[in-house]
Amino acid sequence: MAESNQKKSQKKFKGKKWILFLILIFFWWFNNYSLKINSTSIKSAKISQPVRLAVLSDYHAHGLSISKETILRKLEKISPDAVLILGDMYSRNSGESEINMAVELMAAIAAEYTAYFVAGEHDTSQAYFSSLSENGVHVLNYAEETVDIKGNHIRFLGIDNAYYSPTFDLNNEFTLYGDSYNILLAHIPNYEKFADFGADLTLCADTHGGMFRLPFIGPVYDTQTRIKFPNLKNTGIPVYDKGWFDYQGGSMFITSGVGDSPYPVRLFNRPEIVCLDILPSEVTE
Repeated sequence: MAESNQKKSQKKFKGKKWILFLILIFFWWFNNYSLKINSTSIKSAKISQPVRLAVLSDYHAHGLSISKETILRKLEKISPDAVLILGDMYSRNSGESEINMAVELMAAIAAEYTAYFVAGEHDTSQAYFSSLSENGVHVLNYAEETVDIKGNHIRFLGIDNAYYSPTFDLNNEFTLYGDSYNILLAHIPNYEKFADFGADLTLCADTHGGMFRLPFIGPVYDTQTRIKFPNLKNTGIPVYDKGWFDYQGGSMFITSGVGDSPYPVRLFNRPEIVCLDILPSEVTE
């Protein structure tokens, strides 16, 4: 009788272990492969009618990446006026199949929406840039385009820096126009230099949101400052990980991206496509 009860207890224990294992697998999958829409907004007196932009980055294409179809369904739900793609859509060690995955995704996006692209530090092939252009993607590697969206003059300025020299100064490359809403697209955040430039809106990526985050605490490790739990330490060093950061005359937004690199270890930091609404505001004296 005692032996029978022991076997039943062992079976129950094994059953609980399997349930716990499945819960952990789902939790890992949910954090790394369930794509969310992160809706946010900003106001400007330069905008007369609302403009909706979709922002995505850091796909780092591989066999387990979020599917093209899933991304397109999210974009359809957002229904953006333009899609802004901020680089690292494949990884430095990617093979031809992964690069083709990235190109096919962006070609499918460009077939439905006006798509603008800037490169990251990984996806730098000239043949890749040519392929994107051939598929209708506007490649803005130190280039600019001004478009009319719902009567608003929107100016997209794109850079492709993988490194910023001490003398880096965007004022040597672009001139800001007061009659346009100026949007700077850059893969790697450089808050001080971007703030000095002063575009109305700067959009960045690269950080993956710190990958591993804790609620109310933020990133466990900041790769730029190399500090563990930076928000808990009074270092005086600002952390530009994800979300909004204001500067005089404008704001910078950093997206945590849709992929993972080098490993799928996101925690409380799900892959995202950003739905960014630029809304009219009253002119203040």
